[in-house]
Amino acid sequence: MGFDPAALRSLVASKGRVARVVVADLRGSAPRETGAAMLVWAEGAGFGQAGTIGGGALEWEAARVARAALDTGGGDRLDTLPLGPALGQCCGGAVDLLTELFDAARLEAIGATDTGNTASREVFPKTKTGLEAGVFARPLPGRAGAMPLTVARRIARARAQGQRPETGIVEGWMVEPLARPDREVWIWGAGHVGRALVEVLAPLPGMALTWVDTGPERFPDRVPPGVTVLPAATPARLVPHAPARAEHLVLTYSHALDLELCHALLSHGFRSAGLIGSATKRARFRARLAALGHGEAQIARIACPIGDPSLGKHPQAIAVGVAAGLLRGTAAASAARDMGT
Repeated sequence: MGFDPAALRSLVASKGRVARVVVADLRGSAPRETGAAMLVWAEGAGFGQAGTIGGGALEWEAARVARAALDTGGGDRLDTLPLGPALGQCCGGAVDLLTELFDAARLEAIGATDTGNTASREVFPKTKTGLEAGVFARPLPGRAGAMPLTVARRIARARAQGQRPETGIVEGWMVEPLARPDREVWIWGAGHVGRALVEVLAPLPGMALTWVDTGPERFPDRVPPGVTVLPAATPARLVPHAPARAEHLVLTYSHALDLELCHALLSHGFRSAGLIGSATKRARFRARLAALGHGEAQIARIACPIGDPSLGKHPQAIAVGVAAGLLRGTAAASAARDMGT
């Protein structure tokens, strides 16, 4: 999670004006954590929405407020909602919701306009908001005055040490890290399983998807936002461009192409890799990869089959199993960080 200027730029470019609602603070139990956000915009005679702050009565009220602000041209606002008394929810906590309106002029004012840099890295001019340091800091509605020293120090630490600040309210200022992917997933193949994987994985937070196949005609007309599509006549030539920490899912239409990709990945390095197939395919690939000079331990790092076989072989079932495995890995890594291991 975090403030995502690229998503805002894209929506503002197509919709003109967008309301962003973020959980700025909470006390007690709440549907989502601090930093959860959603975007709301006018869409024809109605409204569109992306993201979620937890659904139910809380999200309905937040969306209502955002729609009203878009209708009337109102300004930013901070609302405190006791979930039980105000909304009849059983969570029992209270949530502070910050609603902010963004258009092209505001994006330019905060230094979040498109600088023409690559999609993999945002670069901003130095601004009072801290965007160039990977932080978005701004005063809450109705708050004026200089940036508090505490906030300035957090921006300085982010700039000098890459230390991401926690999301929350600090001395009357809202502080958020910029959104960045925790996982880079490369999907090799745009067939039925590849399409199901993209549809399941694309909405998950913290994942950057790169989707590769042999030609543009292999991809669907509609690709989820945030997915990088790379048509390549020889996909294996793209392997050296993948980050060493990327996670790969190989599921092309051709066993020969799958083998070529596995060979290239073993030569390049990766965080994890999975190959669609059966026990028979796994055994044959291990023999062929060994003949290409790869050691047994390295070959064993390529998981085959992918997903959870107990869920079945339907493309969506495979995608659900793969997503569950990726999320378990995310949860385990987070737990390890929390324990300091």
